Amino acid sequence: MQVTTKAIVLSALKYGDNSLIVKAYTLSDGLKPYLLKGVLSSKRGKLKTAYFQPLTQLELVAVHKNKGTLESIREAKINYHYQTLHNTIAKNTMAQFLAEMLSNSLLEEEPNESLFLFVEAALQWLDNHTDIANFHLFFLLRLTKYLGFYPDTENKAYLYFDLLEGGFTNVATLNPMLKGENLNYFKTFLGINFDAIHSVKMNKTQRQELLKSCILYFELHLQGFRKPKSLDVLNEIFR
Repeated sequence: MQVTTKAIVLSALKYGDNSLIVKAYTLSDGLKPYLLKGVLSSKRGKLKTAYFQPLTQLELVAVHKNKGTLESIREAKINYHYQTLHNTIAKNTMAQFLAEMLSNSLLEEEPNESLFLFVEAALQWLDNHTDIANFHLFFLLRLTKYLGFYPDTENKAYLYFDLLEGGFTNVATLNPMLKGENLNYFKTFLGINFDAIHSVKMNKTQRQELLKSCILYFELHLQGFRKPKSLDVLNEIFR
């Protein structure tokens, strides 16, 4: 079946000498893997290698057989032209990390329009703002709302957050817990929107500690989730 759909590139892996396997999150069908035969050697084809950088927003004309195999792309064009996302070290590093987090989190071949629109709008926000050191923290917490394990904010005044149970508690257990300063930052991000993330003042250690907790939260709630390899590079950039 031929479809025309918006898509966000999650990864591109070289296959053979001149082909790519691209994983993209589509508006029409959720997660989709594509085989782009000969794209690395073709100079005049409709598909350009530059289109398949992490988090590029595309419009695709694709053939979806929906049989669990690699699909094919007939045409691709840029749907949103990033101005800064791939041109600055900090944003490009964050894009690599977020693409890996999304690739490890979005596993279903079924449409989720609200999730797609959230990711699309969030990446455009990132492209258009400069104070973005906390972006990934807020993005990951908000993403959990669409993945089905957003923190239960009832009893937000309690002393701990139980990462396994996904709620606040006054009782410390053997489960992984957020507490103290880390918990306070966690609560702050739950109560703001994108335009307020610059107001959360954190140093490198505080930011890394909360990110570590966020990734653990994903690990506890998503079966088969893998910790992103790009995490070390991200931590080095955002000091």
